[in-house]
Amino acid sequence: MKHGKKYRESLKKYDPQQSYDVAKACALVKDLHFVKFDETVELHVALRLGKSQTVRDTLVFPNQFTAEKKVLVFCSEERAKEALDAGAAYAGSKEYIDKVKGGWLDFDIAVATPDMMKDVGRLGMVLGRKGLMPNPKTGTVTNDIVTAIGELKKGRTEFRADKEGIIHIAVGKVSMDADKVAENVKTLLTELDRKKPADAKADFVRSVSVSSSMGPGVWVDFKEEA
Repeated sequence: MKHGKKYRESLKKYDPQQSYDVAKACALVKDLHFVKFDETVELHVALRLGKSQTVRDTLVFPNQFTAEKKVLVFCSEERAKEALDAGAAYAGSKEYIDKVKGGWLDFDIAVATPDMMKDVGRLGMVLGRKGLMPNPKTGTVTNDIVTAIGELKKGRTEFRADKEGIIHIAVGKVSMDADKVAENVKTLLTELDRKKPADAKADFVRSVSVSSSMGPGVWVDFKEEA
């Protein structure tokens, strides 16, 4: 892949083959920033997973960097006020199911109580394509809608390994203090260690790198965080 002059110039500011501790790596990402807009800082973690192994969960980063999410809650009309009082942008049953069927998607995250999933499941062609289908694995199918809404509005984020065993996740913005981005990175690495499959190999994590969305990657010495 051919890179532009500014990208190539940024490579001269550090050793692309060296691994740095989390704090230094995040500081380097800020130093290597060369575009005018506020880039997202991305973390890439390559895992060594067996054929039947997967890693998927959610977490709330200690330092938020995204706009507050609009939450839609599919629930009975009796629980709609509870959801709205907890901070949901929208809450209800048939009215919102019909709106989504018609193509309405003015929300960022959908939550559903278990009793609603029979009807919400029929929206798979609409919600599934957008990655908005409520899922118990990510805590978006739950009877505890107050807690779910609170965590989602604080920025609860899903992470999951792709088919190659790599997790790609946003951990901050270039405009943030590097120490806050580093704290988010450490939070994710700690959570990954906690979620390591019981039968995973000792070298479960293969590599870790951090970069801005347009900038070069910086290798992270993840063993330093173990």
